[in-house]
Amino acid sequence: MAESEHSSSENASMDSIEEHSKQDSELEFSDDEETLIIRMFNLVGERWSLIAGRIPGRTAEEIEKYWNTRYSTSQ
Repeated sequence: MAESEHSSSENASMDSIEEHSKQDSELEFSDDEETLIIRMFNLVGERWSLIAGRIPGRTAEEIEKYWNTRYSTSQ
């Protein structure tokens, strides 16, 4: 019985690692996407939903998180 508890604990830990890895991969943007984000940001500022509307499959939250991770000036 202790063995099954340990096993499900490991599974939960692996699920957490896989989820974190999935979130990191979502922040991988192509060069074209990055260029478009920069250009749109210079035009419309932090209007993430407008920028996301130009990039199929991306949400405003993903773009904002990417921007803040990559280009944020506050440290």
